[in-house]
Amino acid sequence: MVHQPISAFIIDDDKIFVYGFNKLLQLRHLDAQIQAFNNGKEAIDFLTNPINSQFLPDIIFLDINMPVMNGWEFLKEFEEIQSQLGKKISIYAITSSVDVNDIERAKNNTLIKDYILKPINDTHLKQIFNLHGDEYVSKAQLS
Repeated sequence: MVHQPISAFIIDDDKIFVYGFNKLLQLRHLDAQIQAFNNGKEAIDFLTNPINSQFLPDIIFLDINMPVMNGWEFLKEFEEIQSQLGKKISIYAITSSVDVNDIERAKNNTLIKDYILKPINDTHLKQIFNLHGDEYVSKAQLS
């Protein structure tokens, strides 16, 4: 069986975070193909373009606070298109927001597998990559 790298989108306007995220993956030898988007609209446009149907991600790391289309708006659009994508995609919110309203909203959103505060540490990142594809229910970690 040929090993396929995990395909992931990181949707975040913070270029320093995106750089650090990619560097962390590289340093920890996590086999991933990462594609970055500056906001939710860019990612939705990519996902809804039939030309890109063979490049859908396994995982989406989504920032909440971004210009143009924030993470909550992205999730609303994603919910409408996910059945047309033909692939199960896991979404992790990665944010610096410690606002209890955001945390509570994430708990109640069935699209979000976990709510992770920045900066993401390598242990958590490895856990996500190792558990990808399993019946990982991390909502309990939010409780």
